[in-house]
Amino acid sequence: MKGNKMPSRHLDLNKKLGDLLAEYNVITHEQLNQALKEQQHRGGQIGQILRELGFITEDVLVAFLGKQAGVPYVSLSEYGDIPEEIIKLVPESVARHQTLIPIAKKGNTLTIAVANPRNVFVTDDLRLMTGYEINSVIASENEIKTSIEKYFSAKGSINDAVQELELRGAKDDVEILKDRDAGKDIIALEAEGEAAAPIVKIVNLILSGAIRSKASDIHIEPYEKSLRVRYRIDGVLHEVSAPPKKTQNAVISRLKIMSSLNIAEKRLPQDGRIKIKVLNSEIDIRVSVLPTAFGEKVCMRILDASSLCLDLSKLGFEPGTMKTFQKNMDVPHGIILITGPTGSGKSTTLYSALSKLNQPDVNISSIEDPVEYAINGINQVSAKPDIGLTFAAGLRSFLRQDPDIIMVGEIRDTETAEIAINAALTGHLVYSTLHTNDAPSALTRLNNMGIEPFLTTSTVVMIVAQRLIRVICRNCDEEYEVPADALLSIGVTKLEIGNVKTVKLHRGRGCERCSGTGYKGRLGCYEVMEINDKIRELVLQRSAAGAIKKAAIENGMITLRKAAVMKVLSGTTTVEEMLRVVTLEEE
Repeated sequence: MKGNKMPSRHLDLNKKLGDLLAEYNVITHEQLNQALKEQQHRGGQIGQILRELGFITEDVLVAFLGKQAGVPYVSLSEYGDIPEEIIKLVPESVARHQTLIPIAKKGNTLTIAVANPRNVFVTDDLRLMTGYEINSVIASENEIKTSIEKYFSAKGSINDAVQELELRGAKDDVEILKDRDAGKDIIALEAEGEAAAPIVKIVNLILSGAIRSKASDIHIEPYEKSLRVRYRIDGVLHEVSAPPKKTQNAVISRLKIMSSLNIAEKRLPQDGRIKIKVLNSEIDIRVSVLPTAFGEKVCMRILDASSLCLDLSKLGFEPGTMKTFQKNMDVPHGIILITGPTGSGKSTTLYSALSKLNQPDVNISSIEDPVEYAINGINQVSAKPDIGLTFAAGLRSFLRQDPDIIMVGEIRDTETAEIAINAALTGHLVYSTLHTNDAPSALTRLNNMGIEPFLTTSTVVMIVAQRLIRVICRNCDEEYEVPADALLSIGVTKLEIGNVKTVKLHRGRGCERCSGTGYKGRLGCYEVMEINDKIRELVLQRSAAGAIKKAAIENGMITLRKAAVMKVLSGTTTVEEMLRVVTLEEE
């Protein structure tokens, strides 16, 4: 970007945004051409793509759009608190649907911040709805959405719903069997107020609360005298308000009905799926029901396609690690393995790599259990072991479908591993995942599964181990100093911090935006092991994982521990988070 100065002369509204940005030297023509190629490949708005590529900031884009439409730009983060009487002038449903928020009132004029200043119909509707003259200003979409969540809240609470349930009596246990709400927007369901049965409202509040908190999982756990609800946010479980024990059976039955499970079966585990709408965006929820000593435990995994990051540069790769990954990700044939525990972001890395390789001249097929996110241009198959469609069976069928690239959700057994290796030997590129603690252990794991070392060395090209680490909240980030000896005592080396007495680190104080945790969002820590001749020789000798790891480090591999240390020293995360995520073993 050449500069952030906004153009002062009149803008031609008929010109395309990208051309205008280049004309006024906000971006270069080379940057515009790169963004247009990316747009042709994956679609989307040019402004959003330019922002994702890092050519312009969101503030510059929004300010330019405002200038283009003749609407002033404001930053809501610097605007201060908005009085409740102003917020109440616009219905929550309108604010959410149109992405706008009222911010000021002077005389008979109401000022609203909008994300899309060209939507003149909204102005007319609000004029009729409120009786005020409407003055529009433009603000970033993220800031408006943050303000909406801050000032508008779900109508009612779990406690209110429980009180209503007590007033109505037990008849609601029957009422929830009528699945009238399937496919509706969950936010709209909250707003129905008195029309919804209390149990329905309790479930909706649990679901919508998790989605608003950007949780990845919901746990509903029955104990002898209580019911516990927890959200997994940024990889850590947080306990939230839960309904009383007496509503346990009704709440679980409601969730079973929503996910098309057998409500009469309480002795065996069951798996299902719920699809709901939140603010006009569809979200899939994977539901697992497990019988326990005091009732059925429900665990729900939230899959929000809109939050899926497919930009490799934003996943958390260190520069050297990224270079190695990109060098090997599109080899003509071979196996690339992504390893790590459940919830470590393996699927996101796989999808990001496949999205980069997804071109019109490439045939990509994947078999997953289940398909988490649908990607246009990739033939995705959902495994169904109960009818014989296992990873091995699907992979065998793929070889008759003329594929160039194959993705197998997980190598779980020897049969799947053998077929994957045969596919790589016959000229295909195979991506898959494996559950190991680090990259070198994946090679010994394949040997333990019965795969001959000469087959492993002939096919495996690269192994990527990863973990997700929480990022310090930028709103409450603060700097502090620690003695260098304190870092040396937890495994940080002098080479990493230099010959100093104190080291400046960062931490989050805790604020409203991060719910007092000091963290907001997560990034990956990556250990990328490129297979070279020395490593192949060690595998053929059936050497231990430790020897392979030593050879990989000599070849330039950045370990998970070192990647986490680099994020601590760069101010991305904290020492406490590093110790929580990675082990500080001797290398």
